[in-house]
Amino acid sequence: MNSSIEGLEVIPLPPPDTPEPEGYPAHMASGNKTIIYAALVGNSLISITKFVAASITGSSAMMAEGIHSLVDTGNQGLLLFGIKKAQAPADARHPFGHGKEIYFWSFVVAILIFALGSGISLYEGFHRIMHPEPVTSPMVNYVVLVLAMIFEGVAWYMAYKEFRRFQGPRSLPAAVQASKDPTTFVVLFEDTAALLGLAVAFVGLVLNQWLEMPIFDGIATLCIGVILAFTAVWMAVRTKSLLIGEAADPKLIADVRTRAAEVDAIVSVNEVLTLHMGPNFILLNVSVDFRDELHAGDVEKAIDRLTREIRAAHPDVKRVFMEAECRVAAAKAAAAVKAEAEAGPSAADQANEADETDETV
Repeated sequence: MNSSIEGLEVIPLPPPDTPEPEGYPAHMASGNKTIIYAALVGNSLISITKFVAASITGSSAMMAEGIHSLVDTGNQGLLLFGIKKAQAPADARHPFGHGKEIYFWSFVVAILIFALGSGISLYEGFHRIMHPEPVTSPMVNYVVLVLAMIFEGVAWYMAYKEFRRFQGPRSLPAAVQASKDPTTFVVLFEDTAALLGLAVAFVGLVLNQWLEMPIFDGIATLCIGVILAFTAVWMAVRTKSLLIGEAADPKLIADVRTRAAEVDAIVSVNEVLTLHMGPNFILLNVSVDFRDELHAGDVEKAIDRLTREIRAAHPDVKRVFMEAECRVAAAKAAAAVKAEAEAGPSAADQANEADETDETV
C-alpha cells in the first residue's frame, strides 16, 4: 500500500494559523524545582560569606570559591527560567511547544561555568602563583569552608537522592546518558564540583599555613578552575546532544514496533522514529505497510487503535504520526539515505560546487 495517507494522525489539528489550546502540551519540562531552589538559596548565602572571608584574609582560593558560588547562583536562576519557558503552550510558530528551552538554558549554564567560573579561577590562580601573597586570619577561611561544606553537602545529597530515583541499577555515566531531563544532573554536577572545590581550597589553605608557602593558595585556585572546566565541558557535551535532538529510550521504540507488528491490518513495520522535544514530550513517527486490500476506513481504525495503545503505555508520547509506505519502497529509501550518509557529498553536489566556483572566478 503506497503513501496515500502519509502523515495521518488520529488527533485533529487546528489550522496552521491558529494557536494550540492553552496548556497543550502540558508539563514538557519536569525539573525538580525543590532541588534548584535549595541550591539557589544555599549558593547565594555561601557566595556572600566566601566573598567576605576572601576580603578579610586575601585568599585567592576563597575568592575563586566565591566566584564559583556566585556563578552557580545565577545558573540556578537560569534553570528555573528555562523550566518556566519550557512549559509555555504550543503555538502556530512552535507547533511542538517550547520543551527544548530547558535544553538551551542548561547549555548556557555549562558555558557560564566554563567562561566565568573556570576562566576567572584560572586567571586568579596564575596571578597568585606569579605574585604570591600571604593569607591573613586563616581561621576565618576554615570556618567558612566548613560551613560551606555542610550546606553544599545537604544540597548535593538532595540532588543525588533525586537522581538516584531515575538512575536505578544503571551506572552514573549510563544514567546521565539516558536522562532527557538535564535539570537534575546539571545541579548534581554543580554540587559535586562545588564540594571538590571546597576540599581543594581547604587543602591549599592548610599547606599554605603549615609550610608558610603562599604559592599553594594559587595552586589550589588553579585546581578549582580545572575542576570547573571539566565539569562545564561534560555538561556542555551532554546538553548539546539533547539540544540537537535525541531519540527516545530504545525500550520504548522496541515496544512501539512490537505493538505495531501485532495489529492485523499491518503487514510489516518499516521504521520507528522518535525525537525528544522536551523531557516529557516525545514525537513519534511510525512507517508501516498496510494490507493492500484494506479500505481507508479500516486503515483509520487500525491507526486509532494503535495510537491509543501507544499513548496509554507511554504517556510521554504526545504526538503520533503514521506513515503508510510500501515495505520495498521503505527499504530502498532507508538504504539510499544510509548510502548517502556514508558517501558524504554526492557527485551532483560536488559538481554544483565546482560550477559555482567557476562562475565566481
